[in-house]
Amino acid sequence: MKKYVPGLLMCLIIAIPAWFLGKLVPIVGGPVFAILLGMGAAPFITGKEQFRPGVTFTSKKILQYAVILLGFGMNLSTVLQKGRQSLPIIASTITVSLVIAYVLFHKLKVPEKSAILIGIGSSICGGSAIAAAAPVIDADDHEIAQAISVIFLFNIAAALLFPALGSALGLSNEGFGMFAGTAINDTSSVTAAASAWDGIYKSNTLEAATIVKLTRTLAIIPITLFLAFHRTRKEQNGSGQKAGLAKIFPFFVLYFLLASIVTTIFSLPHSITDQIRELSKFFIILAMAAIGTNTNLPHLLKTGKKPIILGFCCWAGISAVSLTLQKVLGIW
Repeated sequence: MKKYVPGLLMCLIIAIPAWFLGKLVPIVGGPVFAILLGMGAAPFITGKEQFRPGVTFTSKKILQYAVILLGFGMNLSTVLQKGRQSLPIIASTITVSLVIAYVLFHKLKVPEKSAILIGIGSSICGGSAIAAAAPVIDADDHEIAQAISVIFLFNIAAALLFPALGSALGLSNEGFGMFAGTAINDTSSVTAAASAWDGIYKSNTLEAATIVKLTRTLAIIPITLFLAFHRTRKEQNGSGQKAGLAKIFPFFVLYFLLASIVTTIFSLPHSITDQIRELSKFFIILAMAAIGTNTNLPHLLKTGKKPIILGFCCWAGISAVSLTLQKVLGIW
């Protein structure tokens, strides 16, 4: 552990102010602040070799630990009981987002791993889904930072625009909760949009929107398992040799599921699960600080146009499908 200490401390120094900034401006969120602060600090860091082991450990392993801890905030019985009405919409929006990402990956020549992360981040749960998928597909720090940045843009847009859009469309309180929970990428932005709606209409859509969002989070499990098998098969076909699934298999996702089962069986109280969930969020911020220090800002800006177009198309597709199915299912 000794070799990890310098890099861990550096990431911690960046992550702590990012955490507080995320609390002050939740619509932006701590992970985005961590990436920005990390990129801003990178040019001033000297003797980078001494920090490299700790930074790599933080960006890879801490990110996986964050996903595992996220499971302790998931009571499966509660989520599935209250969120089952949203399952057809969730399945449809995830499918549409992944299809759009696949098509535009070919049409726009977006780098494959960036397209996967943006498609998954848009359709499931933003930064948490990206954190789960990144180690499975062996995405580098630039690709992770790019995906997080794209998701961030449309999180802000959704949080600001969706309450007004919902009002213009005449959505009910139930309809807006479903819309926010299925069509907004990140939990903090779902919370911001639902809170704004509650402030306008004196309703209680925040709880419903959050439960729908948690139900979407469960899709992390099948998606990451699929990516692991797909990568194994791809590497096997490319080399002509038997690929080692054990090296790629996302065991941390199984621990995420185990944590959810523990919470469900023992009915862990909110006083415990809320603290663990906060620790999970902080671990993601810590990992994003590490990723920020390894990200080349000019290159990120130079290569960002096509990923932004892809992210916009995923976002628009998810929103359209969510509203259409709500109309069909009579939730509007």
